Amino acid sequence: MKGLKRLYFLLPDVDTVRRIVDEFLLAHIPYEHIHVLASSDVPLEELPEAGIAQKTDLVPAIERGLAVGGTVGVLAGLAALAFPPVGMVAAGGAILFGALGGAGFGAWVSAMIGVGIPNSHLQRFQEAIDKGMLLMMVDVPTDRVDEFEDMIREHHPEADIEGTEPTIPAFP
Repeated sequence: MKGLKRLYFLLPDVDTVRRIVDEFLLAHIPYEHIHVLASSDVPLEELPEAGIAQKTDLVPAIERGLAVGGTVGVLAGLAALAFPPVGMVAAGGAILFGALGGAGFGAWVSAMIGVGIPNSHLQRFQEAIDKGMLLMMVDVPTDRVDEFEDMIREHHPEADIEGTEPTIPAFP
C-alpha cells in the first residue's frame, strides 16, 4: 500500500472549495480523503466536512494510550511472573494479556481525553478560519504530492497552499 500525505490549503470561499473537490474526485482521490473545516457560520452544504478525527487530537491520543498502556501492561505481566499471587502459577500469558489489556485500556482512556482537545496541528490555521477562510485537508499518495500542488497553483491562484503533514494519521 502506498503511503499518504495530507495537503493543507486555505481557500477564500465555498465555490472555490467545491471546484477543487471536483478536481480531486476527477483525479481519483476518494471522497473520504477530502476534509473541509470552516467556522460554524459558513455553510458547507454537500462538501466533505472534517470529522472528529480531523478536528480533535483523538488519533494522537489513541496512539499515545496504546504505547503507554501496552508498556504498563507488560510491566504488570512481568511483575505477576516475578511475584505470583498465592496459589497461582502465572505463565508467559500474563505478559501477553497484560500488554493487550493495558494497551486497550490506555487507548480507551486516551480516546476519551483526546476527543475533547482541539487538533494541535490545526492551531496555525485557526485565525484564518475565524476570518471566514476554509481549510481543505486532502490525503494524497506520497508520490503525487507535487502533481496536486501544481494543479492547485495552476487552476486556483487564490488558494494558499500551506504544505503537507509528514504522514496522515493511522485512522484518517
